[in-house]
This record gives sequence, structure tokens and C-alpha cells, in this order.
Amino acid sequence: MAAAHTWAAGPGEPFLKRLLELLCGLLAAVALFAIMVLTLVDVVGRKLLSQSVTGSLELTEILMVVVIFAALPLVSLKGEHVVFDSLDPLLPAGLRRLQRAAVDLLCCAALAALAWLMWDKAAQMAGYGDTTAQLKLPLGPFVRLMAVLCGLTALVHGLLMLWPGGAATDAATGAANGDDGLPVGGAT
Repeated sequence: MAAAHTWAAGPGEPFLKRLLELLCGLLAAVALFAIMVLTLVDVVGRKLLSQSVTGSLELTEILMVVVIFAALPLVSLKGEHVVFDSLDPLLPAGLRRLQRAAVDLLCCAALAALAWLMWDKAAQMAGYGDTTAQLKLPLGPFVRLMAVLCGLTALVHGLLMLWPGGAATDAATGAANGDDGLPVGGAT
């Protein structure tokens, strides 16, 4: 059984999972829809009116950052990162569970450090008054949003993936039944 479908056994986890999926999913979807509308309006304006949307490239770049960073906690939550697991079938299930826990802890630490650095950089950018070139949009708030979403992803790895009943625990339960819940062969 896939780990992403059964991990909501711990106290408060179903609510946290649904809230995270709702908020991050909605943010990514709205940003992606905005990119689509902006691109449509820009192309139609150029073709029919010989006038493009001012700053459309800047807006598209900023919205792409929002899409990517809003989707990051969701990808982590569902365990859908690209993985190299060619040697996993050769390892005992217990070692694979330990490896998964170590990877989640390492990801948590790396993402938390990245979030902290981004938050600090956002403060510097706000202090310097950094803006986009054409529209003069302040960059600090977007970098802060990136920091918050990196921090959420760190929490997914540090709390939700290792929480009792979480994905790593589901893998342990499945291993007792001959299935450790981890992908075997190829990249996922």
C-alpha cells in the first residue's frame, strides 16, 4: 500500500495534511492560472493590437517561483521527489527504513537552513529596496514567501514524514507484511 494514502493516523495529522494540501495547492493553482491568463492576454495583445502586457516576463518569472515553491511541500508530503533507488532491493527493509528517516532528517535540516538564509536575504533586499527592473515590484516579499514555503517543506520532512503513523512509519508497517512501501527500481 502506498505510504501517502495511509499516513493520517497520528493526532491532528489529517487536519494538517488537508490544510497544507489546500493552501499550497490553491496558491500554486492560482499562480499557474495567472500565468496562463497573462500569457493569453500578452499573446493576443501582441498579435491583434501590436501591444504586449508591460512587464509580462517579470510577472511570469515571479509567478513561476510561486508555483515551484508552493508545490514543494506537496511533493515532499506525497513522497514524489525523484529518487535513485537502484540498490534498494539489495538492502534489508530495516536499513531502507533507517535510510528513509535519515534522508528526511537531512532534508529537514537543509530546507530549514535554506529557509533561514532566504528570510535573511529577504530582509536585506527589503532594506536595500530591491525591485524588479521594469515594474519596480519589491522583491523582498516574494523571497519571504519562498522562505516560508521552504520552512513548511522542512516541517513536512521533520514532523509529518517521521511522525508516528507518518510515511516512514507506514513503510515500517508494510515491511512486516513484505512490502516496505518504498519504490523499487527506477526513478519516481
